[in-house]
Amino acid sequence: MAYFLQQIANALPIASLYAALAFGYAVAFAVTRRADITYGAIFAFSGHIYLLFAHLGWDRLWLVLTASLALGAAAGLMGGLGAGVIIGQFVMRPLSAASPNAMIVASLGLVMVLMEGARLASDTRELWLPPFLNANIVFWRGAGFPVALTVLQLINIALMSFMVLAGHMVLGYSRFGRRWRAVSDDPLAAELSGVSAARIFVSAYALAAFYASVCGVLATSYYGTMDFGAGLLFGLKVVLIAAAGGHSSPLKSAAGAALVGLAETLWSGYGPIFWRDLVVISGLVLLLVLSRRERLTL
Repeated sequence: MAYFLQQIANALPIASLYAALAFGYAVAFAVTRRADITYGAIFAFSGHIYLLFAHLGWDRLWLVLTASLALGAAAGLMGGLGAGVIIGQFVMRPLSAASPNAMIVASLGLVMVLMEGARLASDTRELWLPPFLNANIVFWRGAGFPVALTVLQLINIALMSFMVLAGHMVLGYSRFGRRWRAVSDDPLAAELSGVSAARIFVSAYALAAFYASVCGVLATSYYGTMDFGAGLLFGLKVVLIAAAGGHSSPLKSAAGAALVGLAETLWSGYGPIFWRDLVVISGLVLLLVLSRRERLTL
């Protein structure tokens, strides 16, 4: 029983990460209507910037660890958000008006640019953060087996859950949310009603990039590093996990992604971990093919 409860506890950080990533992706997908793996690259790019500036603060500026991490986090958030605004304004918006299918090709090129840029900036060195906030908080003890999570895991769960709930409130009850829904439903009709579809497009893409950047910083803090190939991997993975709950509602997309995180963790705890990604991704592809009402255009 204690082992099962620990697996459920272990699933919470992964589920909250997937939920926040899927929520942000669904916000952008509502206006692009195309599969976009650039989102995963922004996630990884922000993590790399975080690592680079944290090491710069520690090695070159001689800052204490807290200040170095704060410097890295600020740089990671600004770098990811800036990349998202530039990509949305100068790449995705023009392509969506001219040739929507070209967005998919462009997203692959952008993934390569962001990944290679991060690799070259790091001199192909894999940087690591020191462990921090890793004290265990024990929730239950059974037969000498403690069910626990670290302080950092609990912070990540709280922040990512808050991001999903706050984003849902903004989209549901704010002026921006009403305009976002209008552009998502019919950009031309929104324009005729006085809404700038181009501005909402870029704003939605920037909001999605902000979600990816925050998740990139938090995930890098938790795992201690960010792999150079994570951009492509997470780009493909987010497209699939966001589809688990459907793209019509960011909140439903987040809920479906959280279930994927739970299933992935339980498979790791009870099944052969070698087959985990194959089984999970195959199940998501099957679900997408059999039960989608709104199809991704690939």
